[in-house]
Formats: sequence, structure tokens, C-alpha cells
Amino acid sequence: MEEKSRVLVVGGTGYIGRRIVKASLEQGHPTYILRRPEIGLDIDKLQILLSFKKQGAILVQGSFSDIQSLVDAVKLVDVVICTMSGVHFRSHNILLQLRLVEAIKAAGNVKRFLPSEFGMDPARMQHAMEPGRVTLDEKMEVRKAIEEANIPFTYVSANCFAGYFAGNLCQMGRLTPPTDKVFIYGDGNVKAVFVDEEDVGTYTIKTIDDPRTLNKTVYLMPPENILTQRQLVETWENLAGKKLEKVMVPQEDFLAPMKVGMNYADQVGVGHFFHIFYDGCLTNFKVGGEEDDALEASKLYPEVRYTRMHEYLKPYA
Repeated sequence: MEEKSRVLVVGGTGYIGRRIVKASLEQGHPTYILRRPEIGLDIDKLQILLSFKKQGAILVQGSFSDIQSLVDAVKLVDVVICTMSGVHFRSHNILLQLRLVEAIKAAGNVKRFLPSEFGMDPARMQHAMEPGRVTLDEKMEVRKAIEEANIPFTYVSANCFAGYFAGNLCQMGRLTPPTDKVFIYGDGNVKAVFVDEEDVGTYTIKTIDDPRTLNKTVYLMPPENILTQRQLVETWENLAGKKLEKVMVPQEDFLAPMKVGMNYADQVGVGHFFHIFYDGCLTNFKVGGEEDDALEASKLYPEVRYTRMHEYLKPYA
């Protein structure tokens, strides 16, 4: 049996990073996590690291301010996965990855790099509105650096994290379902893709030793989780045994607050929601079309039993 790749996760205490570390350990990969001195007195991050160490992960000291420390860490592994945050309401560090690209190039041993993507595919979003396009533009800048350095890669497009989009029935500014009324974007019939974060980790780790995914984009589009907002709301209503008042939000009403002093982070969020729920940017194309060599994870790995949204929403009801 072929030996499993050694994996270094950068951002292993983060929202998606810790799911990827968990999946890497579960799937039997020797798993390393970059321990950055920048965590300072963040006791939660330290305890997450120590918890993973107890499970068999190896902590490796390294800092983005010390390129040699990154090179030394990279030399220990075969695969590097970066999960640094790119959302403005938490932290926004996408371009820090350019230092990691530099380290991977210098080390010269990495057989696969998965940069911090895990959302909508930036290559399909050249039309994205300001200021939300900054995240997408920066991801494309990182991709350009990876490809110019001839680093083998896989890009993972994970679409809508269920924790941020499903549990709240796609409502901005909250994480739980509304109790009385729900805002419906447009006619509510545009399809989006919702993915359990644990499944993001599972599918991501599946790709790293798969020759089919080398230098490809892999979309996480589990077919039963391709739903309209109305279907998602109906799923929750059936579970909760109650109906919500539907408040329709036309496109112009949704975008109007951006013109009257909305803060930057919220403007970024509004732009992304607009493209997902009005443009349908997650489902208005065919994966693997004639001019597209992308792949879809649930077809590649049918053995993975992904979480359906009616299962995901049960604890919220």
C-alpha cells in the first residue's frame, strides 16, 4: 500500500483549518501543524494545538516574518495546505501566502500545495463588484505566484459553509434561524451550494494523493445540497414545525445600503451575498464542460457520505 503523504497545515487552529487537521489525522496522514509565535496569549489556539498534538499531530515552529523557518517546516512534508482567513469580519491574510509560496519554491520538495481558497472560485468571478472582489483578486494573485513558480497545486472551491449560510437560512448578521420572518433574496429560487465544514475537511484531504486532482480545481458540490434559498427555508420549517413570514428583497433594495455609509466589512459581505443569491454564481456553470477540466468531489469520492442540509439543520430546530 502506497505511503500516505505527510501534510503541513498552515492555519490549523482556524475555522476550516482545524477540520482539515482532523480529517488528515482520521485518514492516516502524518500531520504537521505550523505553530506561529504570533498567536501570543491566545489560549484557545494554543489549546487546540495541544489537543491535536495529543491526537498525533506534530507541531512545527514557523513564522511568516522568518522565511527560513517556513522553508524548514515545508521541507518536513510532501503536501502543504493553507487555510488562512480571507474574510474581513475575522481577519484577512490572503496575501501572506505569497511568503509561503516563496518558501515552497525554495524548499523544492512539495508535491502538492492547496492554498487558502475554500469559497467561490475566484477564476469565475472577474465580474465581482467592489469592494468584495478584493478577496477574489488576492486569491488570483496567489494562484499566479503558484503557477509561475511551477508548484503543483489543487484549488478547492467549497462554496457556502453551512455554519455561515445554512444555519441562519442565509440571513446576514446572524448565525441561527430567524424566529418570525425570513428575508428572501430576489424570488428565492436561485440555486446555491451548502457544504458541512466537516465534509470540506474530508474531501480536501481526499484530493492530496489523488493524481486526478493534480493542477486542477475541485468543486465541492454535493448534489443533494444544491438548493435554492426557498428550499433551505422549507427544510427548516418542516423540521421546526412552523412557518416563517417571507419578506421579499428586490435586488435594488438589497444593494441600496452600500451607498449610505455601510462599513467596509459589511460591504464585502453584501457583495458576496449578491453574487451568490441574485447572480447564482455558484451554479450558473457546468463543472467539467468542454473548456473546463475542473472536477466535482462527490463524483470523485462517492464513498464519502456527506451531510445533507436537513441533517445539518436538525440541531437548530
